[in-house]
Amino acid sequence: MDRAQKAESIETLKGVFADAGAVVVTHYSGLTVAEMEDLRGRLRQQGGAFKVVKNRLALKALEAADGSPYHDLFKGPVGIAYAPDAVSAAKVTAEYAKGNDKFVVQGGFMGEKVLDAKSVEALSKLPSLDQIRAQLIGLLNAPATKVAGVLQAPAGQLARVFNAYATKDAA
Repeated sequence: MDRAQKAESIETLKGVFADAGAVVVTHYSGLTVAEMEDLRGRLRQQGGAFKVVKNRLALKALEAADGSPYHDLFKGPVGIAYAPDAVSAAKVTAEYAKGNDKFVVQGGFMGEKVLDAKSVEALSKLPSLDQIRAQLIGLLNAPATKVAGVLQAPAGQLARVFNAYATKDAA
C-alpha cells in the first residue's frame, strides 16, 4: 500500500466512524471465507457492513493518541462491524459470536465512548430503532382504539335491547 492508498483508506475509515451509530471491533482469526460471507450477509440485511482493517490506519483515522483506550481494541487481526443505528451491528456480531468460537467481540465505540465486550453485549440486547418506533406507534394507537370501543359500546347495547324487544313481540 503506498501513501495515497493509505490516505484514501484513512479518509474512508473516518467517514465510516462518523456515520456509524456504533462500531464493533472483533477478532476474526480462523474464520473461513464462507463464514465471513455469512457474517457480511447478516450485517447487510440489517443495513450494516463488516470490514477488515489495518490497526495502524484505524487508529490514525480515530486520531487516537498513544495510551488511549482505542489502542487496546486494535491489536491482532481486527475487523469492524458497523451500521447506521447503534444496535444492529452489536446484535448481529453478538449472535454470530455465540455460534462461532473463532469469532470474538473485543469491544467497540459509540462516538467518543469506548465500550468493552460486556458493554457491546448489553447494547445488543436493546431493541432496535425500528422496534422502538413500532412500540411507540402501538402506544399511540392504543388510546384511540379504546376510545372507539367505548363510543361503540352504548350503540351496540341499544341495538341489542331493540333486538330483544323485537324478538319478544314476534313471539
